[in-house]
Amino acid sequence: MNKEEIKSFLPHREPMLLIDSAYLDEDGVAHGEYTVMGDEWFLQGHFPGNPIVPGVIQCEMAGQTCCVLFSENMKGKLPLFTGINKVKFRNQIKPGDKIELMCTLQRQVGVFSFVEGKAFVKGNLCMSGEFSFALVSEV
Repeated sequence: MNKEEIKSFLPHREPMLLIDSAYLDEDGVAHGEYTVMGDEWFLQGHFPGNPIVPGVIQCEMAGQTCCVLFSENMKGKLPLFTGINKVKFRNQIKPGDKIELMCTLQRQVGVFSFVEGKAFVKGNLCMSGEFSFALVSEV
């Protein structure tokens, strides 16, 4: 999916739409990609002369990729984080890096979904964590 196709189910818009492309593979794993250009709003001041993608932004990118898992059920729904657990950051992500995200559904309980998410650059693990979501009706 390209950005326009992602916008058909994900409510985020620029500048908060933080994945360039995405797909769901045959094993049910959601994949997302984002190329860090260097002029993003979240790099301004983080850190001058040494820009690094903030961890919270990496979590948001994973969260948006997770929504690919629910794309069939998101019409009229708003995906809300309900938890971010056991997140670890292992390598820095810098301008010019292409981030590859992978998200795997672990379980669902009612409106809640629990997902494992990972971010890689050139095959190196940069971030991993557990994310939970609720799909709630839009007001």
